[in-house]
Amino acid sequence: MARSATYDRTAVTSQKPMSLQVIIADITKIKCDAIVNAANSSLLGGGGVDGAIHAAAGPELLKECMTLGGCETGRAKITGGYNLPARYVIHTVGPVYFDGKHNEPELLASCYRESMELAALCGCETVAFPLISAGVYGYPKEEAFRIAVSEIEEFLSGHREMEIYLVIYERYSFRVSRQTINDIIGYLDENSARTDASRAELITEFFHRRGVTNASEINAALYTFNQPVTE
Repeated sequence: MARSATYDRTAVTSQKPMSLQVIIADITKIKCDAIVNAANSSLLGGGGVDGAIHAAAGPELLKECMTLGGCETGRAKITGGYNLPARYVIHTVGPVYFDGKHNEPELLASCYRESMELAALCGCETVAFPLISAGVYGYPKEEAFRIAVSEIEEFLSGHREMEIYLVIYERYSFRVSRQTINDIIGYLDENSARTDASRAELITEFFHRRGVTNASEINAALYTFNQPVTE
């Protein structure tokens, strides 16, 4: 179906395992019960993931969306999947990122919660998410990723029958493990007052202090954190 990235969480404490997988794929080609659309408030299509999903689903998706009366930021609504391999499309409206102090984290977390609750109500067992708000809405990717994983894991702790994919499209992003991403975030926070090194230099320093000199792994981290890649 898609190339699997590095993060795959599975617990086997119930008949079906709870599972979150980060994969590198085109979300419009994933065969599952529901895919999540990072929509705008009109629900009438747009650019990025939104435009790609509407194009792949065909005109019937737009016709149904026109009956829904739009959607508020942080909320979610569901339609049929039409020409997509997914049975449903769950449309959620992520926040535009300003500075993180305008309720953006709460609204982004709500997008994931509302979408997963709606999927569960409709009997979905497999759901694919894009990284909501991390495109043209400008949410910093590492923080958007952290919120996504936190909300999905929390939901899965009570819905072990569901399998969720977090779908990443970029070439380099998230080839680095989630734990490494969190460790890099911690290292950047610890060194935020330093003026002797740029963010890219701090990330490179983080790897060198761990004895990692592999250019491919360092470049993957630099790309994930929107820093210049050296290749």
